[in-house]
Amino acid sequence: MRALRFEKTGSLDFLTVAEVAEPKPLGTELLVRVEAAGLNPSDPKNVLGLMHETTAPRTPGRDFAGTVVSGPAGTVGQRVFGTGGNLGFGRDGSHAEFVAVPPEAAVPIPAGLTSPQAAAIGVSYLAAFAAVRYAQLRAGETLLVLGTSGSVGSAAARLAHRLGARVIGVSRKKRDAAAAPALPVDAWIELESTELAPGCRALTSGRGADVVLDTVGGSLFEACLAALAQRGRQVAVASGGMPRVSFNLVDFYHNEARLIGVDTLKWGFAESAQVLRELAPLFESGELPPPDVTAVPLDEGVDYYRRVNAGKAGGKVVLVP
Repeated sequence: MRALRFEKTGSLDFLTVAEVAEPKPLGTELLVRVEAAGLNPSDPKNVLGLMHETTAPRTPGRDFAGTVVSGPAGTVGQRVFGTGGNLGFGRDGSHAEFVAVPPEAAVPIPAGLTSPQAAAIGVSYLAAFAAVRYAQLRAGETLLVLGTSGSVGSAAARLAHRLGARVIGVSRKKRDAAAAPALPVDAWIELESTELAPGCRALTSGRGADVVLDTVGGSLFEACLAALAQRGRQVAVASGGMPRVSFNLVDFYHNEARLIGVDTLKWGFAESAQVLRELAPLFESGELPPPDVTAVPLDEGVDYYRRVNAGKAGGKVVLVP
């Protein structure tokens, strides 16, 4: 079968489209014909050697959607999607024509969704779901979201809105906010003209945000902390290329703030699948809209790994074998 493959880590030059053996399911595992596979920022990081869980050689890819072609009785022919566990890191992933997964990893694709749309849910909604849950966001609270128009940020905005929280979005430029009219965002801060913390306090009568979801990290980390209300919670899901940050510890403890990390790699197959099962009825009912995707052939995967790594992919990319 055709698959993206790297024999060693350290450079995106090591990623190629290769002919490899079709995976052999073990025990009750399912063999899924991949119809679409999400491409996440962690995928190029995987090839670059930034994910400690990775062993090589490896086929990467964390999110999948497709049809079961072999497995226990009653599973063959099912349209399923999934994410989680060590898929793409310690076992071969979904950026291939076939993928083998344990049965607990596979969730029926929500009615009305295409395979590319289902493949775009996985990591993005898992991270957003975890952020909202870990921060214990409640109705009536305010959530400030960095990277609002991205796949994780937009998912978090929708989940927060469903809970009854107020959502403040952040965009680098005015046109970025204008390009995301369908998002349930109550107010926007445009960093081109407004500093993050003062802008947030101006929109919250000086109080600040109850929860900040930081999908950017790096240079904006301290500004996020400054935007928190007293006893606010900041959730970090990215480092923005800067693994080390600094902040005023005195201000931090005087504000009684809390800092929370989210790492979706720590979520196993069964735990991840449970989240997808909770979300599936919301997609089926239309309460959550289908993800917007850019579907590209698997043969163009190497190029799109580079684009995603450079932040120039222009939307959620899904690879189609």
